[in-house]
Amino acid sequence: MYDQVINWYNANLNYGTVALLMAVESSFIPFPSELVVPPAAYKAMQPESGLNIVFIVLFATLGALAGAFINYFLAKLLGRPIVYKFADSRLGHFLLLDSGKVTNAERFFLEHGAVSTLVGRLIPAIRQLISIPAGLSKMKLWAFTLYTAIGALFWNIILAVLGYIAHGQKDLIQAYSHELSIGLVGLGVLFIGYMTWCALKPKK
Repeated sequence: MYDQVINWYNANLNYGTVALLMAVESSFIPFPSELVVPPAAYKAMQPESGLNIVFIVLFATLGALAGAFINYFLAKLLGRPIVYKFADSRLGHFLLLDSGKVTNAERFFLEHGAVSTLVGRLIPAIRQLISIPAGLSKMKLWAFTLYTAIGALFWNIILAVLGYIAHGQKDLIQAYSHELSIGLVGLGVLFIGYMTWCALKPKK
């Protein structure tokens, strides 16, 4: 199935298909973003492509946000019992879901709060599911949108850079994307710590 989708994508690569597959990747349907943004970014660097790498990142981020909204609103409307029941259903397992993965995402959200929707976008095992606990907890939509957009933007910039320097080397892309995502988590923690310190430090 992946091969068919990838072949179709490569034959119809444009801003719309980038946004579409990133929306799929960001929802509960499993599809690696490493196969979407890097080839598009590489093609955008070719003069005859008619594509712009900045718009590739922008549309990838919009697509990721749309997919995250799907998870967020479904979880918010359906509630915890139905979400967990679906995760353990035959269809849920076909989509590589199970209650354990949802539980891990929910635990990560509870431990780190609303900002986990930003940091979680940079963690491969959490990225696709972090929107579910946000919806279950009825997180404010504006905060969810802001944090998700920032996290998705960072991730897509990294993938675009990797696509430019390592296109056609799938193993290298996946290895570096994982390492860089860990590095971005560290930067995210430092940023959160700095913002917290600025908020709590004594004012003159």
